[in-house]
Amino acid sequence: MARSTMEVAFLGTQKTEMEGAKYVKVFYGDEPDGKTEHGLSIIGMAVADDVADEVFAAGAQFAPLETVRITFDVARGGQNKGKNLCLHIEAVKPKADKPATPAQPQNTPAKA
Repeated sequence: MARSTMEVAFLGTQKTEMEGAKYVKVFYGDEPDGKTEHGLSIIGMAVADDVADEVFAAGAQFAPLETVRITFDVARGGQNKGKNLCLHIEAVKPKADKPATPAQPQNTPAKA
């Protein structure tokens, strides 16, 4: 199994629960092919069961179309096709917790 990362435009995370099973997917945008889609190609990737809650919750912190880095495993699927399984998602440019305060001027007039 191979591990890889990619930087893409974030669209959303989705969780579906049925009969005790939980399914989480990450949706991201890719460049359109210009033949069957225009604007943005929407692609979904399944999330590994052991990190499903973590990845789903992480989706709440990203703005639509924000660039994110997805770490995923590539397992061999049928007919020699790869099957991608998301392990982690993070912002490419993390937001600052607090804005920097401007520096105070150093040349204060001396009191006489």
